[in-house]
Amino acid sequence: MKFNTGLTAGLLILGLVCTRHALAEQTILNVSYDPTRELYEEYNREFIRHWQEKTGEKITVRQSHGGSGKQARAVIDGIPADVVTLALAHDIDAISKQSGLIPADWQQHLPNNSSPYLSTIVLLVRKDNPKGIRDWDDLIKPGVAVITPNPKTSGGARWNYLAAWGFALKKYEGDEAKAQAFLTRLYRNVPILDSGARGSTINFIQRGIGDVLISWENEAFLALREYGQEKFEIIIPSISILAEPPVTIVDKNADKHGVRNIARAYLEHLYSKAGQEIAVRNFYRPSDPEIARKYAHQFPTVNLFTVNEVAGNWQLAQHIHFSDGGLFDKIYEYQ
Repeated sequence: MKFNTGLTAGLLILGLVCTRHALAEQTILNVSYDPTRELYEEYNREFIRHWQEKTGEKITVRQSHGGSGKQARAVIDGIPADVVTLALAHDIDAISKQSGLIPADWQQHLPNNSSPYLSTIVLLVRKDNPKGIRDWDDLIKPGVAVITPNPKTSGGARWNYLAAWGFALKKYEGDEAKAQAFLTRLYRNVPILDSGARGSTINFIQRGIGDVLISWENEAFLALREYGQEKFEIIIPSISILAEPPVTIVDKNADKHGVRNIARAYLEHLYSKAGQEIAVRNFYRPSDPEIARKYAHQFPTVNLFTVNEVAGNWQLAQHIHFSDGGLFDKIYEYQ
């Protein structure tokens, strides 16, 4: 039997072209939380360049942003995320438990409990601090309008709540009843609960609502960079919480889409020197000790406590404070 060599060569070339085209069309979806928009806008460009330089393949990275809890719910309900980069571990645990898309031990698959960058919670006030906000105590004063999102939908809001809770526990020497009363007074001063941290930032900065914004540190620094120190000031409270936003592959989705190798490399590159430098430029604290020392002067010194120190762990925090009928519901139903 004779082969048509011209046809065979043409089919081979067509196959190579189609393969190259398929590679060029490879796409991963990163489902993230509200305040990471600028971070991943820059990081995605870096990773696409890195991946092409390493493999010769062109890829696309798509982004989705919203309140961390809402984003977790969207993945559970079927949004085809290949990776998630959310505000707190509990939201990824929820995806794992309710969808089976992620293994239960996901936090052990990447360094630093799968948290490539860190943050904390600070207070953002208007220039000259007209209400004299200096610490968490000042947020419960009459006439102080506090802007913070809804902890039922926003991971950042849960960090905000637990930062205030930790302060109150210290202030009242572990008396949880007094801490609950403190949080009740604080949320009585909250005129509007947005579903996500970025929405609350917009309400405070662009719409002029409120006297003080309880904010991710990176959001506060972004506000100064974009609007200038002549409009806003950052107040560092006496103590705050160490925020550890985690990342992971959505294993079953990445396998289904045939992009596991890209998805894993995407997250691993966050820990590289280039990834850590991008985190710093977007005002996240790097997890790499060398990079952290290099840029220590750019971040204020904050007395930090962990979730475990004030709530046991995220599972307990979610159950006690943020589940239906939990402490937040009891606090807010009286507003």
